[in-house]
Amino acid sequence: MEEKNTNIIFPVVLKVPLKKQSLTGKDSVRFLRKFARQAVITSAQKTGIDLPTLEKDSDGVPVPSNGVFWSLSHKPEYVAGVIATHPVGIDVERIRPVQSSLADKVIDSNERQLAGMISDALFYRYWTAKEAVLKAVGVGLKGLAQCKIDRIIDETTLMISFQQTLWTIEHVYFDKHVASVVRRGKDIQWIIPEQTGIVPQKR
Repeated sequence: MEEKNTNIIFPVVLKVPLKKQSLTGKDSVRFLRKFARQAVITSAQKTGIDLPTLEKDSDGVPVPSNGVFWSLSHKPEYVAGVIATHPVGIDVERIRPVQSSLADKVIDSNERQLAGMISDALFYRYWTAKEAVLKAVGVGLKGLAQCKIDRIIDETTLMISFQQTLWTIEHVYFDKHVASVVRRGKDIQWIIPEQTGIVPQKR
């Protein structure tokens, strides 16, 4: 275990092996969930925190232990995971064409005005940012209507308002995907093993 470095959040993104991307149904879900936990474990190793058992409650929400919070996300090509000493959320999505009807449900008129034209990339930036906050507070998509983009800071940072609290979100773009993580005032160092040479370890 490395020396503790809790002033930095290390969100980890792992590429799903090609042979595993062909899995379907329950086999796919089972593998992706397990692989995403490897991303969480790698995040803990980089932070220098002894990660407790990764347990979820009856609603499937990650349960914090000894002041350690964690979150994960998985899609067919990539998974992501993160731990922190405060409530944290992470989400990853492939950037793909979005139907206007879906965009209208997720993005209101005020949020549109912040960025002008809503591109596919911007939609998924907004979507993953909102998902990250909803995961951090443990309410899931039922809170989506209350989760609003407050302002865009720059190309990789924006702020969200949820239940009268402002949340800072940071993004990373890679291989036609975008990932978002809750920042909460700490520095972010994204870890993508294929780019850094880090080998995720199993537990």
